[in-house]
Amino acid sequence: MADVYMAIGAHVGDAELTSGLVLANQALKGDKIITVALTGGERGNPPNLTVKEYRKQKESEAKTFAEMLGGKAIVLDYVDGELPNNQEIRLEVAALIRKYRPKMIFTHWEKSMHKDHITTSKIVTDAQFFAGIDMGDKVEGKRHYAPIYFSENWEDADDFKPYIYITCSKEAYDLWKKAMAKHWFIMNSKSFRYFDYYTHLAVVRGALARSDYAQAFAVYEYQKKVVRNEL
Repeated sequence: MADVYMAIGAHVGDAELTSGLVLANQALKGDKIITVALTGGERGNPPNLTVKEYRKQKESEAKTFAEMLGGKAIVLDYVDGELPNNQEIRLEVAALIRKYRPKMIFTHWEKSMHKDHITTSKIVTDAQFFAGIDMGDKVEGKRHYAPIYFSENWEDADDFKPYIYITCSKEAYDLWKKAMAKHWFIMNSKSFRYFDYYTHLAVVRGALARSDYAQAFAVYEYQKKVVRNEL
């Protein structure tokens, strides 16, 4: 039976960049991929598009990326830069976790230069908790728990310490690059070389993991356990 892997980002493109290689790797193994963007990331609009027009384009780009991996993209209705930090969105994300029942969740590290990234990290960690406990009729679906891995993002670098290295195949790397190329900002941003940075970072993390390609993730201190039954 196929497993489900869910990546939750503040904006369309966040999850695709920071955990997309791992998602592609799992997709090629037959697993199901779900990307969730809490906002469209529409305020990085190019000069020729309004914010509203770019929102539609970003939603289409998210859909294309996920479908290239045989998965599904979900973009919530919240506004880029105005992501609320409230109970309502936490319960909304908890319902998605219960509905799709992922084996693992990828999201933002808790410290960032971007307020939406910080808020998303708080939302997802609380939503994970709510999804796993009895919330009565506040959250639809059966309880479900999935561990969270915090993705490596250049904007979320403060105190980020890579701990988990997930190695990936050449086929996954190629698929990931093709899917990322469908995102306008990844290929055309004048403020940051997204495509170059993340594709090269995958090679660097792969080298450290004694593999060709990898993506690295942080975890909370309580998750850091090495258990050996014998020496």
